[in-house]
Amino acid sequence: GEFVAITGKSGCGKSTLLHIIGGLEPVSRGRVLLDGCDLATLREPERTRFRRDRVGVVFQSFNLLPLLTLEENVALPRVLQGASYAQARQEAANWLGEVGLNGRQGHKPHQVSGGEMQRAAIARALINQPAVILADEPTGNLDSVTAAQILALFSHLHRQWGQTIILVSH
Repeated sequence: GEFVAITGKSGCGKSTLLHIIGGLEPVSRGRVLLDGCDLATLREPERTRFRRDRVGVVFQSFNLLPLLTLEENVALPRVLQGASYAQARQEAANWLGEVGLNGRQGHKPHQVSGGEMQRAAIARALINQPAVILADEPTGNLDSVTAAQILALFSHLHRQWGQTIILVSH
């Protein structure tokens, strides 16, 4: 239930640490306990389900699927979780609105700016209302006003739902 920032110089391992915390990269020693679960004991299919249901990741490189619209990219985690396509699209539209992308739902990633792709990636990470949000440089491609809005959104989510937020930044 904490909101934590991990800071450091470029190349010091912040993103790697975030990937290990999220079960995206294996640990070589020790254990990773996330939301009461030891990720090192889970097989890959279980780790994948754990991430899908309980972890939202905002990747530094966005990882949006280029053939899908922003709305489809954001809706995808809900569809994978079992929501109907119509319900997932409605929720995606709501989350895109939360990050200031009303009217951009039908655009594909190559049709929007880097900052807009980043905001879509943030909406995608939030749509399942995960217990833990891992954000790798979530404001790195945003102007100062939009960055402040996104940080305020993270703060609001933390207060409202008690989500754990781990944010990496320079």
